Amino acid sequence: MKLKKKLFEIFGPVVCAAVILIAILVSPFNFRSFNSKTIREAAVSQSTNIFKGTVVKQKALEEGYVPFMGSSELSRMDPMHPSVLAQKYDRNYRPFLLGAAGSQSLSQFWGMQGINNQLKGKKVVFIISPQWFVKRGINKNAFALYYSNLQAVTWLKTAKNTLMDRYAARRLLDMPSSHSDKMIEQCLLQVAAGQKLNKAEKIYLDLKYNELIHEDQLFSTIGMNDRVAKIDREASKLPQQYNYQKLDSLAYQLGAKNTTNNPFRVDNAFWNNRLKSQVSKLHGEQAKFDYVSSPEFGDFQLVLNQFAKDHTNVLFVIPPINARWAKYTGLRMSMINEFNQKIKYQLQKQGFNNIVDLTNDGKEPYFMQDTIHLGWRGWLKMDQAVDPFLSNDQPAPEYHIDNTFYNKSWQMMQGKKLKQYLQTHQAN
Repeated sequence: MKLKKKLFEIFGPVVCAAVILIAILVSPFNFRSFNSKTIREAAVSQSTNIFKGTVVKQKALEEGYVPFMGSSELSRMDPMHPSVLAQKYDRNYRPFLLGAAGSQSLSQFWGMQGINNQLKGKKVVFIISPQWFVKRGINKNAFALYYSNLQAVTWLKTAKNTLMDRYAARRLLDMPSSHSDKMIEQCLLQVAAGQKLNKAEKIYLDLKYNELIHEDQLFSTIGMNDRVAKIDREASKLPQQYNYQKLDSLAYQLGAKNTTNNPFRVDNAFWNNRLKSQVSKLHGEQAKFDYVSSPEFGDFQLVLNQFAKDHTNVLFVIPPINARWAKYTGLRMSMINEFNQKIKYQLQKQGFNNIVDLTNDGKEPYFMQDTIHLGWRGWLKMDQAVDPFLSNDQPAPEYHIDNTFYNKSWQMMQGKKLKQYLQTHQAN
């Protein structure tokens, strides 16, 4: 008896704590809320835990934050950055930055799972990077950085036997990170095959969802990047009243001041840290780059399909490429124009007509902060479309999804075949 008592004294508290923790994790009840300070920090943090999670994003969107979806360009926080302008001029929206380096269409699609209710009938700004559309599509390691089982479980609970859902399941199964949970993998295989989930699988998903959503509540804000002070500093550099001419003049001055040590008009620190030691090796290196033939067009279609399901009104931005850098590296502008025509056709054919095409602005001085990312005057020009789109009422979109864009033939189409296809179908 004494031995049993001693063992209980040693292990009892541990066992009890484990039981309580499990009970908390699988319970269907929420037990943590987030205050406005935390939401403000999360909105500009670009932390991977926030992107992969659900609860903070839900709370922010319910409070009126607007998703700005993209990738590494969102990290370029100069005084003309969307988050800075919205704060300084007290606009009726605040950007919630969703994405960082490596977050492409497939990451954005899975990142939307869990906030679809909050996206219904709302607005979004989506920045399309031509550099996503490479031959092999998204890098699997980059995808793993932004993926969580919570995204998959949330989606599986409502997945249907549709082309969209079958395609999404197959694409996720292509990613090694989707195989970490055998039951989730099995569910994905069934959805991909057009089969219904059985009762045991649905019970598992319900319990797993409760566990993962509580983990998200507990841990998503741990290690969150605090960039609020940076936003405040950048905002302090702006004039008190919004005036486009004055802001453009300031953007020109800031660009000139920060691009003094290189011939490409890229940021001095970027030049020193990223390009200076490598530039001689990069001459002509991008001559064979191709952004026209890529599985990314299929992943992008998933995003469009989700926006259409949610009746989300989206403003798409197509940024330019630094013209000086493109000339030096041999990047073909004819290829960029071909990509531009292809992506705009995919958008407009389905009713996504709010497009800010900045493709031809790469020659403008201080438009880019580096080789491919907007800065100073680029952010400001983008704001000329973003502010009225978000600040004013917009007509409800009329989308008509075309499943043709899931076909591999569309994804890989380029050259004469693409030109003929566009001429034929645009005429119709």
